[in-house]
Amino acid sequence: MDASSIKALIEQGLPGARAEVRGADGVHFEAEVVCEAFAGKLPLARHRMVYATLGDRMGGEIHALSLKALTPDEAARRPSQQR
Repeated sequence: MDASSIKALIEQGLPGARAEVRGADGVHFEAEVVCEAFAGKLPLARHRMVYATLGDRMGGEIHALSLKALTPDEAARRPSQQR
């Protein structure tokens, strides 16, 4: 599994989402997902929404995923060097 495949799965599974995924070794990844559907949800619920898009790949093909899940407003308020 590669970063572009994970990005595609997340963006297909969360309509309107924008994902950035990085991972050099093919099993450990970092992702930042920006999605309006996260509004009003706690971080754990947001992470579950992302994990649901990846299904059984989590814990299998994807050994670890470090995740930031933000609404568009939260992403816009972040300093530009953190994006």
